[in-house]
Amino acid sequence: MRIALFGTQFNSAKAKYVQHLVNKLEQENIKLIIENQFYDNLVDIIFKREFETFETPQELKEKADILLSIGGDGTLLGAITFVRDSDIPILGINTGTLGFISSVSTDQIEYAINHLLKGEYNIKQRTLLQLESENNLFGDTNFALNEVTVLKKDTSSMIRVHAYLDDEFINTYWADGLIISSPTGSTGYSLSCGGPIVIPGTNNFIITPIAPHNLNVRPIIVSDESKITLKVSERDELALVALDSRSRAIGPELELCIRKADYKVKLIQFEKQSFISTIREKLMWGKDKRN
Repeated sequence: MRIALFGTQFNSAKAKYVQHLVNKLEQENIKLIIENQFYDNLVDIIFKREFETFETPQELKEKADILLSIGGDGTLLGAITFVRDSDIPILGINTGTLGFISSVSTDQIEYAINHLLKGEYNIKQRTLLQLESENNLFGDTNFALNEVTVLKKDTSSMIRVHAYLDDEFINTYWADGLIISSPTGSTGYSLSCGGPIVIPGTNNFIITPIAPHNLNVRPIIVSDESKITLKVSERDELALVALDSRSRAIGPELELCIRKADYKVKLIQFEKQSFISTIREKLMWGKDKRN
């Protein structure tokens, strides 16, 4: 088995968990492939066996069977830009804080690797959002796992976003921005803005306004077979559009079209894990003396 490692910069307190992971993989004679920039951050990690590196999605596709994302949910969102449509499954090892999609905690590393090597896991496919625009803002990374967001660029004023569902006008949102979220992203930015939690696999998108001026404007859920079109009002100046953690500036003349991508991302999940159990634990549902 060939396992790729991807991550971002981490503090020294997290190094012991990465070292433990590397030791376990080397002990099991796993061939390691490490993303170049992540390897530059592993100055305190000791390797006893040879490994390869990768720096492009094509190299990852050719060299790896599974990718381990080491960090928080933001790190896993970055891993998606390498995996793309390669069908390489991703396992998120959470060295961050909350971790809804990076659901393996640092004290479960031994358990996770043992079950991974035995093939005792499930693959959960997650829908991606795809952004289409006239000038192809994000090139060949025009997709997002969590959300596509239009945001005001000037912090002192709101923007007006005209929204259409399958070319039918929905509303003009006077707000700090507008989030189009997948079910996976329903526990992210959308949730913090009052959006609902939507279980993955329910084939929906969520449209959530950010700090709307009109308090009667609420989040809505639509079919992921729909096309959502967004236009910033021509009277507003530059805004930002973000795909997960990547952003670009846009002008009011640009039309943004959001659809379901043609492919899905594969996330590794173990028997005792589920979306319901994860949100129950992370949001501390039932943590009450009465229970």
